[in-house]
Amino acid sequence: MGEVVWMESFYDRMAENQRNSYVLIAVVFAVCLVAVWGFSVLFFGDSGFGFVLGALFSGGYVAFTYFAADKMILSVSGAREAQKGEFPYLVNVVEGLSIAAGVPMPKIYVVDDPAPNAFAVGTSPDKASIAFTTGLLSMMNRAELEGVAAHELSHIKNLDSRMATIAVAMVGLVAILSDIGLRSMFWGGRGNNRGRGGGLALIGLLIIILSPIVAQLVRLALSRQREFLADASGAQLTRYPEGLASALEKMKAAGTMVQHATDATASLYFANPLSMGGLLSTHPPIEERIKRLKEM
Repeated sequence: MGEVVWMESFYDRMAENQRNSYVLIAVVFAVCLVAVWGFSVLFFGDSGFGFVLGALFSGGYVAFTYFAADKMILSVSGAREAQKGEFPYLVNVVEGLSIAAGVPMPKIYVVDDPAPNAFAVGTSPDKASIAFTTGLLSMMNRAELEGVAAHELSHIKNLDSRMATIAVAMVGLVAILSDIGLRSMFWGGRGNNRGRGGGLALIGLLIIILSPIVAQLVRLALSRQREFLADASGAQLTRYPEGLASALEKMKAAGTMVQHATDATASLYFANPLSMGGLLSTHPPIEERIKRLKEM
């Protein structure tokens, strides 16, 4: 009976987080389109040409970011590929969990940083990588390391890394459009278009001011939902939620701030690598994640 209740709770958590995630990524996409429209109104007036041009530029930017993100993130993070001779224990753990999860063995990287953390990148399971900090490897026992690795493999299996990459690209695009629009308005770059559109131009200006804030908040909410989902999926994979919960407890005590983490890469990490919390956090509170795991 206890097993049935656990499974019901687990699948309920997964279904809820999946629904919330798809709603949030749709909202980010909608905000991106609205920002493109606002930008086109400011520079081209009430013209479909401006929107089409902006949409083409936006699509190219998102595509470039999507395909180049993995290598850039690993490079910025200072990750080096883990060799089996140097990290046999880690490679064996990830290999065994990959077989259990039914996903290809990802490339394994190590980041020289004393803070315990990890992250996964990859737009598809067959092109994925997982990086672990040396601080995490030195701190975790086998059950805890398996919990963290299962969480990151769940991100890969659930295509969270792909979703996060797309969300970051779209939010970055909105920020770029807003920055260009505001700088142009400030320096008078709109020239003859300044008086065109009247109220419509004012709406466009408000959009490029507000859209980066809205897009960022939605992206952060999306990231928090995917973390809950990966916790639940990782617990299903190991059948031992206590291992993941124990890893989180150790990380809470030690601190998870990673030296080379940035706002663009923070959502990929196992635990928040930056100091911001609340609505500005890429991750749910560790206490809430531990609580949910212990309820499974």
